[in-house]
Amino acid sequence: MDALSPTPRTTVRRGRNRAVADRAALHALLADGRVAHLGVDVGEGADRHPVVLPCAYAVDLDGPDDGGTLYVHGSVAARWLVGATYATVCVTVTELDGLVLARSGFHHSMNYRSAVVIGTARLVTDEDEKARALDAVVDHMAPGRSATLRPATRKELAATAVLALPLREASMKARAGAPVDDPADVAAGGWGGHVPVRRVMGAAVPDADTREPVPAHVAALTGADEVVQVSAR
Repeated sequence: MDALSPTPRTTVRRGRNRAVADRAALHALLADGRVAHLGVDVGEGADRHPVVLPCAYAVDLDGPDDGGTLYVHGSVAARWLVGATYATVCVTVTELDGLVLARSGFHHSMNYRSAVVIGTARLVTDEDEKARALDAVVDHMAPGRSATLRPATRKELAATAVLALPLREASMKARAGAPVDDPADVAAGGWGGHVPVRRVMGAAVPDADTREPVPAHVAALTGADEVVQVSAR
């Protein structure tokens, strides 16, 4: 499982030079990302149509599914959840790393890392796996946070559904660096290059009911202990 071995559904056909074959790179991207987009068909008959929704997610590389497990969660009442359960779905995760500014509009691009995972979504029914998955989603957002929270109530667990997707069928593409201009455009002059894009966490802002100092796991997100002070209600 060290290499990505795309199926016909995940084979990169355009821009093959940007395809990434290293499965470790896929794992790194999934660890870096914060938002996934899940594509699923919903509705019945003439009303059936695709929907793509942003969602929080988590990954367990030692999970029970082939190649590891990607988890997403939502309300049991969500229409998309009904359409996704035991159906083929597509999950994408993309990180924007830069804007590529060329000497022609045709060669403008973006530096990015993007993954596509396709598979049959499994409804998680085992209570222990469900609890681990929900903790993992929280910890993917803020590592170490789940251990500081009270356990989920039975009512909360009953209202939440977790879907699991195998990581086996996946592909990844990436681009980095400068624009690829036509020689004639370079000879004609003009500025070309790229602008790096980075995600920056701001200082933690406590709500009006907080009396405790910022926890270490929250401060670690920003790399500083600084917090924004707010007035008590």
